Amino acid sequence: MKVVFLEDVPGVARSGEIKEVADGYARNLLIPKKLALIANSAAIKLAEARCRAKARQQAETEAELQELAKQIDGKEITLKARAGSKDRLYGSITSADIAAELEKSDGIVVDKRKIDLEEHIHQLGSYEITVRLGRDITPKVKVNVIEEKVEDGAEEKAEKKTKKKAKEEAEEKTEKKTRKKAKEEAEEEAEEKTEKKTKEETEEEAKEEAEEKTEEKEPE
Repeated sequence: MKVVFLEDVPGVARSGEIKEVADGYARNLLIPKKLALIANSAAIKLAEARCRAKARQQAETEAELQELAKQIDGKEITLKARAGSKDRLYGSITSADIAAELEKSDGIVVDKRKIDLEEHIHQLGSYEITVRLGRDITPKVKVNVIEEKVEDGAEEKAEKKTKKKAKEEAEEKTEKKTRKKAKEEAEEEAEEKTEKKTKEETEEEAKEEAEEKTEEKEPE
């Protein structure tokens, strides 16, 4: 059956493409889930309209990201942290810290996941950090990490704060791993279901064809 895809289907087709697929796959999965329609003139026009709307939306989003990149690029922020010997931080500076300081000092809101920090900062100094807003939209921000002077009597409080932050960092890492694993499992399960469904439909169609051929051969 020839269908026109209304949405992207990973490993199968992109939105707007017209492809020949198994009848069962189209009737049982693609069409009921509104991922595709039987390829007629009306369906093709609908798919083309959706593609144009999607392209407009992508262009608008890219324009917004370009504007945000202009605001971010070249910015310089300063973060304070407690440090010990050899300028080693007691805690660390994370992407969340950088995002929070950008918002606090310049009113720029950036998703912490867009801040390209390969590992947390554990040393005093200056760092040039890339913010990956899009595939080709990568402004840079300068992050200065300076020592925070702890007043008398505030050391215990600062230590508690450091421990709390370390706990939050550990929880954040665990959460990232859990999300990644859940996503991989969901994708694997969806792929297995799709393959199983396609195989069953193909076998069913082959069986039906075999039965039809048998009936044609039987004498009247």
